[in-house]
Amino acid sequence: MVQPLGYLKESPSQTAGPYVHIGLTPNFCGIEGVFEKDLGAGPLYNEKTKGERITVRGFVIDGGGNTLKDALVEIWQADADGLYNSPSETRGSADPNFLGWGRCPGDMATGEFVFETIKPGPVPFAGGKLMAPHITFWVVARGINIGLQTRMYFPEEEAANAADPVLARIEHKNRIPTLIAKKEGSTYTFDIRLQGEGETVFFDI
Repeated sequence: MVQPLGYLKESPSQTAGPYVHIGLTPNFCGIEGVFEKDLGAGPLYNEKTKGERITVRGFVIDGGGNTLKDALVEIWQADADGLYNSPSETRGSADPNFLGWGRCPGDMATGEFVFETIKPGPVPFAGGKLMAPHITFWVVARGINIGLQTRMYFPEEEAANAADPVLARIEHKNRIPTLIAKKEGSTYTFDIRLQGEGETVFFDI
């Protein structure tokens, strides 16, 4: 018999609290035996993966300029040919040797997150126009009710960034640099500022 559901109320949202690491990165917390290694940990590639190997590192910084020590960051990106490792990818077969997704808790002493990945290729926007190469970030931490979504773009892709349809939609152009990483060799530094001066642009996805 079908039951009316109008009496069920939405549960209130809560911050991630101190348990997000226990649930998502148990090995990091010293809880072994759940997974051989934490999901999303380690390089996103192996020796057969196509593409340029890069390192992405940074900090999550609050409105007071303090580094969060308990943030957890995930990334999602295309492979070197701009294809996603996803069942919904219909443009071709993504590189089977590239994971395309990673998860990293910030170092509990410094707060730094680090990903070993490859530089992604451009992917199409609605209507087929290409977006500049980018990596999507998702951030959660104590005090954040809903995970924050943002993107990291590459500083050497000046022409592609200038033509990117998503960056073009940002009203205040002086905030676009908050989405552009800094490069030194094969390492890209991308700090995520939650509030205040230099606040990172976040997307409502």
